[in-house]
Amino acid sequence: MTIIQKNSSKTLYKIPFIGFISAMALAIWFALRLTLWIDVGVSQISLDLALKAFVVGFWFDLNALCYLAVPFLLGSLLLPNSWRTKSWVAKAHWILAFIVTFGLIFGVVSEYIFWQEFTTRFNFIAVDYLIYTKEVIGNIRESYPVPLILLAIALIAIGLLYGLSNFMKFNKTLKPMKQKIKLVIAIVALPVISFQLANVDQMDFSKNAYANELSGNGLFSFSAAARRNELDYDKFYKTIPPALALSTLQSIGSNRQPTSSNMAVKTNSPAALGPFTRSPKNVVLISVESLSAEYMGSYGNKQNLTPYLDKLADESVVFDHFFATGTRTVRGLDALSIATPPIPGQAIVHRPNADHLASIGELLRQQNYETFFIYGGYGVFDSMNSYFRSNNYQVIDRTDFDAKTIQSENVWGVDDESLFNNSIAIFDENAKSNKPFFAHIMTTSNHRPYTFPEGKIDLPQGSREGAVKYTDYAIGKFIENSKNKPWFKDTLFVIVADHCASVAGKSKLPVDKYHIPLFLYAPDILPASHYNRVASQIDIVPTLLDVLGKGGAEHFYGQSLFVAEAKKLPARAFVSNYQALGYYSDNTLIVLSPKQKVEAYKIDPLSFEATPTSINEKLANEAIAYYQTASRDYKTGALKLIPTN
Repeated sequence: MTIIQKNSSKTLYKIPFIGFISAMALAIWFALRLTLWIDVGVSQISLDLALKAFVVGFWFDLNALCYLAVPFLLGSLLLPNSWRTKSWVAKAHWILAFIVTFGLIFGVVSEYIFWQEFTTRFNFIAVDYLIYTKEVIGNIRESYPVPLILLAIALIAIGLLYGLSNFMKFNKTLKPMKQKIKLVIAIVALPVISFQLANVDQMDFSKNAYANELSGNGLFSFSAAARRNELDYDKFYKTIPPALALSTLQSIGSNRQPTSSNMAVKTNSPAALGPFTRSPKNVVLISVESLSAEYMGSYGNKQNLTPYLDKLADESVVFDHFFATGTRTVRGLDALSIATPPIPGQAIVHRPNADHLASIGELLRQQNYETFFIYGGYGVFDSMNSYFRSNNYQVIDRTDFDAKTIQSENVWGVDDESLFNNSIAIFDENAKSNKPFFAHIMTTSNHRPYTFPEGKIDLPQGSREGAVKYTDYAIGKFIENSKNKPWFKDTLFVIVADHCASVAGKSKLPVDKYHIPLFLYAPDILPASHYNRVASQIDIVPTLLDVLGKGGAEHFYGQSLFVAEAKKLPARAFVSNYQALGYYSDNTLIVLSPKQKVEAYKIDPLSFEATPTSINEKLANEAIAYYQTASRDYKTGALKLIPTN
């Protein structure tokens, strides 16, 4: 209720405490939305679309208030009438007003920082980050002047409250029953009505992903992500009969078979070897943090950020149209270990029941290989240690490195040079046993706060460009230091990104933002060339098994690429975020979304611009068959290695 109170010669409109806080929240959220629109650029979101985003955004803001107001309403209900006139209660209200205002401003600052990294509202990534507070808080402290930011937020909160103090009123009386009944009804009704009427899917009101994200509310989308961290494919997505799914996959050469631990070593066919003159003995798979193809000279960049890799491209098989499956490291780890399409919700690395899967590490360990996962950070992050250990990799992370071997480090990990130097020491030790080895090395230097040892490159620390160039330098040192090792001439080096640096774009799944590099380098056994077909991260595992002449390639959803090329199988790639599932084939992108939604876009092969188009039923069935079958296989345990009695 609005209160009109005379004060000297002025008429002031005083608002009850809960109304004041609500108005403050709406104003702060509006300011954030306006800032994000400016940050994206008005050229990316037209004025009419922006207006719609603000209208939808106001709807989400109101629904967020339906939950946010409940604790204050409950406090008002439970506060005894006899306390309401006490001076300490008024002081407590001001302290509470400061805490709430500080929290609201802190929230929008956090959202702005999150937006800079992901160009989205809070989502499942933010939910995950709450689990790994050490790394996340450490990253923030190393990347931003946190004490100064907190001081600024506190001063702004004090300034706002001081400037608006004459407009806030604390109710000192409460009508015994009538008012209490109204409060009880509000406490129950507000969240219930909001839950029934508002849904985070309402953010998808347009074809412009920027506008959709702009319309969201951080608190609302965060809580929705917490509820949806694992999405059941059969419940939320379009399905087809299992028999049709199976026949569809078989028709495009994807006939995944259960794999037992009793696998025969096979003789390689010319198709499986492709351009290799012979099979390598060892494999070193380097998954580089956030290395988008757009940063590399060999893919068209003019900034000279990757001089060594650009030189290495002249001696490697370079994949020109290679795509990441997802937007986070864990998605890349799924693809590079178990070669499955990115099922909705959490990556399998994060999920329960992810042990003893038919991963490349598990399969090669069964065939007398030493298998390593070597990580420059703390492997507890994103459940990496437990995942790889339970799938028969020997796990080595920064805690296993001698402190004397580390040049520099930040919260995410040791510098890439130190990581590679320790890896070489591991391979040298393994060479004494003469056993073949497979090593998956995961870098960290190309990650905020972008710090690395001084004096290595000609760019400063603290920028993505500097981190990319340092990572390139470190990979170059690693290759050069490996060349004088006895295991080098029999080793295949696979250099690939785990995901791109950013996936922001106008479309829900901008295909160009999933474009990553893939090099196969083995100068003694692999002539340089280019692979021009579209390919996916999930294709690396079966390709490596075939090239090595080892059993198990038929277990995976991925294509053995040189076999696929020889047989002229349809080329395709999988791109996704945690919710939208993309299938890119024949210059068409099929997107599967919750509520059984299917969309199709024509993709320009040069600019990657997406234009809505009619749905090709054959491609849609292929997309559904892959994602539906992979999701069910995980749920039923069909991705596991079948033990042989």
